[in-house]
Amino acid sequence: MSGFFLAFLAAALLSLGARDQLLVARLAAVRKGGAGLLPVIVLVTALSSGAMAWGGSVVAAMLPPAAKSMLVAFALGAAAFELAWQRKQKVLREPTHSHVALFVVLLARQLGDAARFAVFALAVATGVPVLSALGGWLGGTVALCLAVFAADELADPGRLRPMRLVLAALCAIAALVIGLGARGLI
Repeated sequence: MSGFFLAFLAAALLSLGARDQLLVARLAAVRKGGAGLLPVIVLVTALSSGAMAWGGSVVAAMLPPAAKSMLVAFALGAAAFELAWQRKQKVLREPTHSHVALFVVLLARQLGDAARFAVFALAVATGVPVLSALGGWLGGTVALCLAVFAADELADPGRLRPMRLVLAALCAIAALVIGLGARGLI
């Protein structure tokens, strides 16, 4: 159960201010509501969290315990990098309002975001990928639904930037501690 809870918290926190959340907030603001976005959000988040948890379990099954710890450290390091990476985003114009296009773009963004790296790491660390996937799915869905219902407040990427930098530092510290522990240096 701890894998579920940790994945839920990680996905919810690490998704705040992420590219997928900003995209959903902007689309919800343009569309004056995002009721049509909700089914796409639920499906994409389930698919991305499930894929990363499954990937973590497949790779973890091939590794000895020390290597699993290093894999967790690398995944958390990747999450820290993604959180800290400053990128300029164009405000997209969505001429089609296509749910299929939104599905593809959200899936691509989520498969490389910090929240899904955390789900990957938790699936490896706990050995229970189903609970990690469920927690990541629910946490990511909550974060994106927040973007739908608070679109105007979340459409500006600069508002959550300081929090994302703090989360990046925490992920980097966790990666460092886990990596050094796996090497027997602490």
